[in-house]
Amino acid sequence: MTAKLSREPDPTLEELAREPARRPAVLRAMARRRFLQQAGAGATVLAFGGIYTIAEDGLFARAKAETRADGRPRVPPGQQVITKLRPMGGEPGDTSKSKYRLRIHGEVSNELDLGFRDLLKITQVTRASDVHCVTGWTVLGAKWTGVQLQTLAKRAGVKDTARFVIFEAAHGYTANVPLADALADEVMVAHKLDGAPLTTEHGAPMRAVVPDLYFWKSAKWLTGIRFVRRDESGYWERRGYSNRGDPWTEDRYS
Repeated sequence: MTAKLSREPDPTLEELAREPARRPAVLRAMARRRFLQQAGAGATVLAFGGIYTIAEDGLFARAKAETRADGRPRVPPGQQVITKLRPMGGEPGDTSKSKYRLRIHGEVSNELDLGFRDLLKITQVTRASDVHCVTGWTVLGAKWTGVQLQTLAKRAGVKDTARFVIFEAAHGYTANVPLADALADEVMVAHKLDGAPLTTEHGAPMRAVVPDLYFWKSAKWLTGIRFVRRDESGYWERRGYSNRGDPWTEDRYS
């Protein structure tokens, strides 16, 4: 199936990925980045197709000075801290909780087909995770509630042959993630953001959250988790974006 939707990143960046020779588009993207970087801290600005607020000087400075447990800076290079998660568009899937199904399949011993209530019966965790968008914004400490992917992997009995995870979502959208990244502690299938149920624009009723990779990897309107032996490029990866998507190396494009 061909995906019909536009997800994070935004359409302008998709155009850049498909037509890298279009220098005017590149210059427009750079101008947007400079606008954010030069805007006053705490100011409300219109950029990247939306209105939001840049973090205050003190918060941004403290975050820039902080180091993660793995030794990397908390804020990756080229990122501007903002105060609220941006939805980044996309064509929503069915948001009905009563109809929701999540299929866990592929290189597993026990294929799972879980409804929304089934997922709520599994141990719930809340993690405060920083979110990094390929378009250049970061949100600090977004609180996600849901089920860790490693918990679902254990229930499904992931085989030793699995090397990658393919997140499957509405309208044929996919995102590929190496197995080691997918099974990290903070990776989850989430149904709440900052204590409230996910809204439609943020992927209700369930979305993937992979905070250590650029946010297009965190598929909204999640319908499936497929464990595979061989890597398969996802929706944005097939359109010129990096297969890895590591914010700390600014690994945006292939």
